[in-house]
Amino acid sequence: MNVLVLNAGSSSLKYQLVDMDTEEVITRGLCERVGTPLSFHKHGVDSDECVIHRPLPSHHAAVLAVLEALTHPEYGAIADLSEIQGIGHRVVHGGDYFAESVIITDEVIARIEECSQLAPLHNPAALAGIQSCGELMPDKVQVATFDTAFHQSMPPRAYRYALPPEYYEQHRIRRYGFHGTSHRYVAEQAALFLQRPLDELKLITCHLGNGCSLTAIDGGRSVDTSMGFTPLEGLMMGTRSGSIDPAIVLYLIDELGMDTAEIGALLNRLSGLLGVSQSSNDMRDVRDAAEAGNADAALALELYAHAVLHYLGSYVFALGGVDAIVFTAGVGENSADMRQKILTGLEGLGICLDAERNAARGGERTISSDDSQVKVLVIPTNEELMIARDVKALMR
Repeated sequence: MNVLVLNAGSSSLKYQLVDMDTEEVITRGLCERVGTPLSFHKHGVDSDECVIHRPLPSHHAAVLAVLEALTHPEYGAIADLSEIQGIGHRVVHGGDYFAESVIITDEVIARIEECSQLAPLHNPAALAGIQSCGELMPDKVQVATFDTAFHQSMPPRAYRYALPPEYYEQHRIRRYGFHGTSHRYVAEQAALFLQRPLDELKLITCHLGNGCSLTAIDGGRSVDTSMGFTPLEGLMMGTRSGSIDPAIVLYLIDELGMDTAEIGALLNRLSGLLGVSQSSNDMRDVRDAAEAGNADAALALELYAHAVLHYLGSYVFALGGVDAIVFTAGVGENSADMRQKILTGLEGLGICLDAERNAARGGERTISSDDSQVKVLVIPTNEELMIARDVKALMR
């Protein structure tokens, strides 16, 4: 069976068509800058990729462009839309309504709309994709997979903030967590790699990219995670500050006269690696600047590693020990230097990195030494495949 996976961002639409009999990608693509005069559409895999120039004034237009590209007589991947059996949508926020992926119904759509106030840039885009697919392919089963769903297994001590109850009960202010699809995928793959049942493992998964989060996983269930009410909480990231003293926000208002829009821009888009290094939000660029003697860039790397180490240590204690630490996403998979910076000096805790293994690249692999009590793994994430698997399971 073939599953079309759609990931709608505020101004983009990524997609993959996956053959679920082999779990291989048939084709993929990206509609970028949707809603602007500079929109474009990349379609195809590797050497077969082509750029299609056409106006994409809305997400509906982008979905239409995707379906036309998939069935195009020259560069399409299928003869017609009947070869698509199901559609999976990545939805950023499901609130505390959804603990797993679901077949989309009118009630599900209403809940996604309700959660749009918590994810105003992403949920409306996902809804636009869902509604467009419903119009253009009304006979197809559609499934929603939520970034927040995996973390619904957290106990109240992990998801509640130390605020009076009415802020949770009336305004739903709580830790939701994000990157859940990625954390779930790499946890399942780690269990397969280690040849151990997932329900017997204590794992800490480290999704380190432009957005970053750690999750403590006990027996396949998320019991704590670093992102909170929004993706801003937790680790230092590419452009996000991560957790800071909340009183800093009051100071910025009272002493510097900043408004909420300015503070939001500062904490979400002008901080993190970019803000500290004053050079880039890309780990590779910051590393190069540090090696060239840029003190701000060197400090940015130290802050980044310290933030990961801070959460890593707290989750080891929260789990009562850990069987494996798993690195994933752009930085987690590709930056041997950052992995080494994070884990150096932890031999006393049974975490021993192997320098040669850590320097190797590509695929699922162990980077800890043979005598390390805690396994350290690199598992490339694949959220699209996780979504496609959910579609296949629900259709059955």
